[in-house]
Amino acid sequence: MEKLATLWLQSGLAQIDFGAAAMMAVGLILLYLAIRRGFEPLLLVPIGIGTLLVNLPGASFDVAPVYDAEGHLASPGGLLYYIYAAGIATGLFPLIIFMGVGAMTDFGPMLANPKTLLLGAAAQVGIFATLIGAVAMGQFGWLDFSLRDAASIGIIGGADGPTAIFVTSILSPELLGAVAVAAYSYMALVPIIQPPIMRLLTTAEERRIVMQQLRPVSRLEKILFPLVLLVLVGLLLPSAAPLLGMFCFGNLMRECGVVNRLSDTTQNALINIVTIFLGLGVGSKMSADQFLNWETLGILGLGAFAFCLGTAAGVLMAKLMNLVTHTKVNPLIGSAGVSAVPMAARVSNKLGLEADPHNFLLMHAMGPNVAGVIGSAVAAGVMLAMIG
Repeated sequence: MEKLATLWLQSGLAQIDFGAAAMMAVGLILLYLAIRRGFEPLLLVPIGIGTLLVNLPGASFDVAPVYDAEGHLASPGGLLYYIYAAGIATGLFPLIIFMGVGAMTDFGPMLANPKTLLLGAAAQVGIFATLIGAVAMGQFGWLDFSLRDAASIGIIGGADGPTAIFVTSILSPELLGAVAVAAYSYMALVPIIQPPIMRLLTTAEERRIVMQQLRPVSRLEKILFPLVLLVLVGLLLPSAAPLLGMFCFGNLMRECGVVNRLSDTTQNALINIVTIFLGLGVGSKMSADQFLNWETLGILGLGAFAFCLGTAAGVLMAKLMNLVTHTKVNPLIGSAGVSAVPMAARVSNKLGLEADPHNFLLMHAMGPNVAGVIGSAVAAGVMLAMIG
């Protein structure tokens, strides 16, 4: 009987509490959304499993390092700790994913219509507006957000998961679980969140604007652009160099045409492997004590506000451009300035086809969509330079 009692006390059922049970339910919900609803399954499946593992009572998946009396790392902990410490705390995984995204990106639409850079820049308004809002909430005592926390929350508005993880892991690692889930959830909800905003801010006539066919972009332009971008940003904003450096490196491998094997590996095998471990590492930060609090709800709410504001700012910038330029821009492509590639561009195209079945906006929308990736990386660099 004594052995049975000991076995029972060592079981997870005896040790489970409300917080652990609630977070295990959250993990199952993430898996449901990924598998059944198709919401960002490549990330939400490993995040959901990581959430389950870290909240299993008594399991040896502890992510909290143990320190000795002198403050040195004595016992690093279990599997999830190693994944988090090696890939996320160091910033390695987000940077490798950025390299893979660069290898999959075609700058052609943006180079063919350079003014779409303005749409990508405008969509970053949500990041900085939300930063100010989060700081204000902390000042008024509504929620306990520091300036570093506010920057981590604001970056959700860029709709760029790797960038959000990279910034948060440096500025506010304790918020990583909530920020990552918010960033990827809103990326997955682009087809639901963006259309009402786009319809509200545009008229039926504006949605029917037909844009001119894009000019062909030469191979030389595509090779030179990532090099010029890297040098300029690296000299002006060195803190953004890690993200944009990996992004430009991946894109150069794609466009130069002499390292096809490396480009193919980066686009497929490498990014897939790192995505698995990135998701598990993010899930490891979703323990009950870190996730179940009012701050998490505040992060989810502010993240949604940032994303909606970024969408609206892109659309409004396109409308403003139409007032001062002769060549009209369909305002729907402005919403693609958030860097949810390529889903935001597909949403712009879908609404354009609803207004006019012959109005194909996908390639036009890819311009601001790619510009949004650059914009979010630059915004991250500004935050790290000023706050980090």
